Amino acid sequence: MIYFDHAATSFPKPKEVFEAMADYFFNIGANNGRSGYRMAIKASELVFNTRELLARLFQIKDSARIIFTKNVTESLNIAINGFLEKGDQVVTTSMEHNSVMRPLRYLEQRGQIKIFTVQANREGLVDPEAFADILKKEKIKLVVVNHASNVTGSIVPLDVIAEIAHRHGSRILADAAQTAGAYPVDAASGDIDMLAFTGHKSLLGPQGTGGLYVREGIELLPLIRGGTGSNSEKEIQPDFFPDQFESGTLNVIGLAGLGAGVKYVLEKGVSNIRRQEMKLTEMFIKEAAKIEGVELFGPGGMDQRVSVVSFNISRCAPSTAAYLLDKHFDIACRSGLHCAPSAHSTIGTLPQGTVRFAFGCFNNAAEVEKGLTALAEISRKEYCKE
Repeated sequence: MIYFDHAATSFPKPKEVFEAMADYFFNIGANNGRSGYRMAIKASELVFNTRELLARLFQIKDSARIIFTKNVTESLNIAINGFLEKGDQVVTTSMEHNSVMRPLRYLEQRGQIKIFTVQANREGLVDPEAFADILKKEKIKLVVVNHASNVTGSIVPLDVIAEIAHRHGSRILADAAQTAGAYPVDAASGDIDMLAFTGHKSLLGPQGTGGLYVREGIELLPLIRGGTGSNSEKEIQPDFFPDQFESGTLNVIGLAGLGAGVKYVLEKGVSNIRRQEMKLTEMFIKEAAKIEGVELFGPGGMDQRVSVVSFNISRCAPSTAAYLLDKHFDIACRSGLHCAPSAHSTIGTLPQGTVRFAFGCFNNAAEVEKGLTALAEISRKEYCKE
């Protein structure tokens, strides 16, 4: 099977990820931060080391400002619900995932917040000055943007938007689901106030892992409260990081795998990973554009995107094309709306959506060639009558 669904989750994982999880399972097994025996201390060290590796990756000075979650959706919910208050105003874009839009729409429906939307162009790109135009006129508390679209792969100039937001007294929350591990993310010099990420995509960890970085000085309320292993004599939630946001038992075995995945990314180098993935992306886009009946979406410039490519084949519904790619060509990919209906509305692909290929660091040119051959076959033959 050729796996082109890395925007959903990475596969395969490095063997080091399996080894780290097996080591925890067979040799550690205990919870972190709860007891003083050797197994528990090793579990705490494991969690601490994973936090430190992530801080190194994102250029964060204090790793305690990284809180662990089960995925980027939870991270975004903590940030949005914990930061916004009644009467606040928010700016976001037309390219956001439902992990952003549903929490925002929920607060909007309850009369808590007002949302302003920056409209992207048909390539999924946004103009930073459009943020400035809104921020000049409105009192905006938070700007929420995805660093790269899970539909078109289009990248936003995060540092530029952050500078504009801060100039007008606003804070910025970045959704790095599609960039963490695949594109350089510098939370410090990039002036990011909150950075939400998942562990199971380009960080190469297992499902059930994610996190949220919160810059010092940002006040958040926790989404849940409970036992943390700290201040146990009190029935009031701790008010310090990361404990304030990590109630209950952590997914320590998952964090063992995440730590190994992040270490692999650091050793290979994010820039090297990006170079490899974009070489495959450029190859695919260049050749797919020559296939009659194939329509590509997203930016043409490789510097404006990550390795996520959406396309459609004329006379073939996206769901049918994905089924045929799986059945006849052993290619795994995703079709539909990708939990981002606003993005598809922006690029004109509602209601059926697109077929999406997303290349990862373990894909190669031979697999891309097979993908191109498959598209050519589907576009020429009467497969879609099946």
